Amino acid sequence: MIDSISDEELDALMQALKNRYGLDFTNYEKKSLKRSIVRLMMKHKMTSMLELWSKIIKDKEFFERGIDDLLVNLTELFRNPDAWIVIKEKILDHYKTKPRLNVWHAGCSTGEEVYTMAIVLEEKGFLHKTRALATDLSDRALKKAKAGDYSLIILEQYLKPFLSFYPNRKMADFFDFNEFHATIKPAYKSHVTFERHNLVHDGMVTKHDIIFCRNVMIYFDEKLKIQVLELFHKSLNDDGFLVIGYYDIMPDAGKVLFEVFDVKTRIYKKKKI
Repeated sequence: MIDSISDEELDALMQALKNRYGLDFTNYEKKSLKRSIVRLMMKHKMTSMLELWSKIIKDKEFFERGIDDLLVNLTELFRNPDAWIVIKEKILDHYKTKPRLNVWHAGCSTGEEVYTMAIVLEEKGFLHKTRALATDLSDRALKKAKAGDYSLIILEQYLKPFLSFYPNRKMADFFDFNEFHATIKPAYKSHVTFERHNLVHDGMVTKHDIIFCRNVMIYFDEKLKIQVLELFHKSLNDDGFLVIGYYDIMPDAGKVLFEVFDVKTRIYKKKKI
């Protein structure tokens, strides 16, 4: 079905979304967008782009619900445990004497990464001095992230990476459990501000020591990747760190802005230019 969507149809739909809702997807990677569109059409039993076009343009509520299908959220608690070990044992040590630590979770999705970092920060004794900004394009994802409430089925899927990092701890140390759900304890969310932010055209005023943007740039073409990397470079304090996803590729032009800190875990350090 993906082959039935032409580049012209895709470009026209993306331009319509930009005009109607002010959201710019024009530099997102085309194959990823087409897969997302097919997923959205199949979910709602649509058989043509025209049908989808009409529904999206005329029904704002449908679009706001469907944006989560266009933006696939790849996140989990303690995703890639080896990355969190490097963050705990190497990166955070750079900030032992700093009175305040600023962290930006760009594309925070439903918040699992935000709360993973909070748990790591507490263990290092840094949580009290940290201010975190968690942003995403999806209002629905942000609402869920802010609530910090997850089904027990989802948490069970996170148990293996959690235990890889914390073999002697229990999730009940960090979550309040009820019959069907578990909610992150208030101590791990009081330092976080959640805001809607579009990496494509929104700037960033505040400066940060660490920026997370994991498995977001896989959906961007080269031009947009560089644009976003320039934003991150400007938004980092000197010698700040950028953590990208295992499936993200740092383009050659991005290596002018960032140097490798840990190649295996895709962690980079800001260069002075």
